[in-house]
Amino acid sequence: MRIIGGQWRSRIVHFPDAHSLRPTPDRLRETLFNWLGQDLTAKTCLDLFAGSGALGFEAASRGARQVVMVEQDAGVYRALRETQAMLSAEQVEMHRADAFGFLKSDVRRYDVVFLDPPFKLGWLPRLLPMLPIRLAQDARVYLEAEEVIAMPHGFEVLRQTRVGQVHGLLIKWLQS
Repeated sequence: MRIIGGQWRSRIVHFPDAHSLRPTPDRLRETLFNWLGQDLTAKTCLDLFAGSGALGFEAASRGARQVVMVEQDAGVYRALRETQAMLSAEQVEMHRADAFGFLKSDVRRYDVVFLDPPFKLGWLPRLLPMLPIRLAQDARVYLEAEEVIAMPHGFEVLRQTRVGQVHGLLIKWLQS
């Protein structure tokens, strides 16, 4: 996988061949970062299912102040740490943890959250209601799904697209 923008543009990132690891394609990442704006300076980001690191490292490359990456698989986590070291990505904070447990224990708020869980497990309906207390004002959440999903009450779809079998949605929480 290659980073498509920012300070690490064109750098190749290697990741293991792990079950259900599905890096966000270049075309979809390009669309996403056009939606978010090319410069993420001063933003804090959470990549809750880091996997290949495509979204988190892309955000860091584009100036995010902090990117928190969460990955449960030991081998994939090790590869992410190697990529972090190779890029000297000091603004990237790694956690080997379960996504649900991390959300329950973390107390920070994020400007951008990337949600790209394994497709077949149906986790998005469980995860989305957990997010509002972790979102900064005007935060954006990007999610990938294998099919269009119903948004829980309180979320608004800002943008959506489909690339191959992947649906990408940019949503926001409507503060009450």
